[in-house]
Amino acid sequence: MKITLLAGGVGGARFTRGLLHLLAERYPDGEGGTTAEVTVVANTGDDMWLHGVRVCPDLDTVMYTLGGAIHEGQGWGRQDESSRVSADLAAYDLGWEWFTLGDLDLATHLARTELLRAGKTLTEVTAHLCRRWKPGVTLLPMSDQPVETHVVVGEGTPEDPERLIHFEEWWVRHRAGIPARRFEQVGVDSASATPEVLEAIMTADLVLLPPSNPVVSVGTILGVPRIREALNATPAPVVGISPIVGGAAVRGMADACLTAIGVETSALAVGVHYGAREGLDGDDLVEGDGQTEATAGRLGVIDGWLVDDSDHEAVSGLEAAGIRSRAVPLLMTDDAATAEIATAALDLAGFR
Repeated sequence: MKITLLAGGVGGARFTRGLLHLLAERYPDGEGGTTAEVTVVANTGDDMWLHGVRVCPDLDTVMYTLGGAIHEGQGWGRQDESSRVSADLAAYDLGWEWFTLGDLDLATHLARTELLRAGKTLTEVTAHLCRRWKPGVTLLPMSDQPVETHVVVGEGTPEDPERLIHFEEWWVRHRAGIPARRFEQVGVDSASATPEVLEAIMTADLVLLPPSNPVVSVGTILGVPRIREALNATPAPVVGISPIVGGAAVRGMADACLTAIGVETSALAVGVHYGAREGLDGDDLVEGDGQTEATAGRLGVIDGWLVDDSDHEAVSGLEAAGIRSRAVPLLMTDDAATAEIATAALDLAGFR
């Protein structure tokens, strides 16, 4: 059994942990793990340079969560963390008070930066870091080229001109309180999906879209050339789990992101936004940018979409849009509850 997930940070990491809990029961390896092969393709649009080191928030959140090192209360960063380095940098009037790198976390960023500067790809560096944490999955960045999500803010008037700020500043510093005019994935046009990512999608038995932000997490991954086409062409069923429950984001500020792109904050609207797959032939995935006449439009990427019980009325609308759907409890209160969600996702894909 080969499962590939396209994931953001906290939601994607917690769902994957529950999935592994399920797979260890369904496909045990006799040592507490699973014989199933799980690959997580992580968003790197949140990545940035800070204090001279490369910070990859979503990659690290998945790695720490699955490796048992995550700060559970926050959902990100290391447990038993301290911030002496950041505090001392502030004494030099350096750094940002709204974005603090913990001391233990800083070691990860220093290691990543050293390896990148030695000429290794981000895929190779991530594999090196994961040898320490043993997350139980193959963790892949969506691309080896840097792609950074920026937000266009400002009314576009002389008094409030448009300006571009990094997504992390908009998200962490402003708590998405400044209306976003649009999102720009800087570098995405010159980026490419790695062979490892395309292989993970095309050879999977099942592809899952966890309850991650559909705009700046999964949406950013889908913006990398050839990934959307690969999802449309893979012989594996593709099933997503709604990050919207009862008309609100379960975590974070996905509603502000959806508003910026003109999509209603509802389980139905997000499922339709992803769109039903059209079945592009895998042979049409040409070398280069992956664009063909068949991909001139916006390809849909999902076969199935799980919604919460509170959104059961969305099922008929999703089915009408060509997307199989089922309503089940979607709150990931613990690993056991998350494993039940993963069970429903596998069932919807035909794996019982």
